[in-house]
Formats: sequence, structure tokens, C-alpha cells
Amino acid sequence: MSEANATTAVATSPTASPDTLQYRPLWPFASHEEADQWLLDGPADDWHADAEATAHRFTRDYLGFSGIDHAEAVRTNDREAWVEVGFAVPGGAIATAATVHLARFGSDAAAPWEVVGTQDTVLTLDSPGYGSTADSPIEAGGVISGVDECIHLAVRQISQPDPLGEFSCRPAGGDHSRWAATVTFSGAQPGTLTLVAWTGGHVVDVERFAVTALGVPTD
Repeated sequence: MSEANATTAVATSPTASPDTLQYRPLWPFASHEEADQWLLDGPADDWHADAEATAHRFTRDYLGFSGIDHAEAVRTNDREAWVEVGFAVPGGAIATAATVHLARFGSDAAAPWEVVGTQDTVLTLDSPGYGSTADSPIEAGGVISGVDECIHLAVRQISQPDPLGEFSCRPAGGDHSRWAATVTFSGAQPGTLTLVAWTGGHVVDVERFAVTALGVPTD
């Protein structure tokens, strides 16, 4: 889920059964069946049981943001977790790039963690709305605070190794200023799309990012 702030949720109220994810699954599982199979297969890839490790791998392996190498959980409960991912700045402090939102994929207490979105403050991605269907082109938008920023976009899907579409980049900046950009994509399969927006280049290539989950229209 992409949130403009801690009190503005953009996902719809949960209506799912306990065995069903309340949000759209982004990564690492595409379906409830895949998550259940991991439980049945035993301890292989045990990082699925660790929210911090899952958030880090999502950022590094799925989004390709190799410069973000730190992850620390900031809030957790039995069913959900929020993990800050970031990078070291000169002097050794850790700068937060995003807060990744995860949820247990299944009702079992040991169900694996699934990334379902981000919770955003400095860079938000609020359009299209979380969980809405999207066809190409996508008119993306949100809010940013910063100086000399440039918004990049990519459309990804868990079933495919490369982005379905990319855009670089829209100059932006100011204090909670609106930004808007358009990205085209092709080759989407049934399921969920990950729309990601990012900016950076002052210290590392990616310094802030936000993601949201979108559905693929059915004919």
C-alpha cells in the first residue's frame, strides 16, 4: 500500500477471509498457492520468514536498487510489518529511502511475508489509486519534498525479469509539491503490476522510492 502519510490509507477496507491476503501481492509470491507451497516445502529460503530480509531483497533483487543496503523493522505485529530500507550517508548515519509494508500471506502463524506496498512521506505515489486497474499509458502522480529531484518510473511484474516499461525523468522539487509523469508499458500478464517511482543522485542513485500495486485489466 502506498500512503501519503500515516493516517491516509488508500487501500480499501479488508473484506477477505483469514486465508486471503487483504492487499494486492507484489513480491515474492504471486499467489496464495505459492505461499502455501513454501510452507509445505520446509525450511528452504528461510528469509521468507523474516520481514526485514524480505523487504531488503524486494528492494535489491526485484526493484534493482542495489545501493539500498540497510533494513530495519520499525513496526510489527502478528500479521503486518513496516520495514525502513535505506543507505549510509557520509558520517555513517542511515538515510531512509522508503518504509516497506509487508503482510503475512496466509492465516498460519508461520506464513511467509509478502510485500504489499510502501508507506510514504517525502515521496508519495498516490495516483493511480492502490489496487485500481491500469492500462498503458499510466498517468502517475504524487507529492515530493526536496531540491533538484527528478522522478523516474518503472512498471514491473513478478512473473517477468525486466521492467515492462520505464520513464526518465520528470524534474521536481519543493515542499510537498505535486508531481506528475506518464509511463507506457507492454507485455503485462494477468495478476498484479508494481508501479515504482524514485529519485536520487545526490548521494546514491536511488535515495527515495515509493511503490503501489495495480491490477491488470481483463478483457
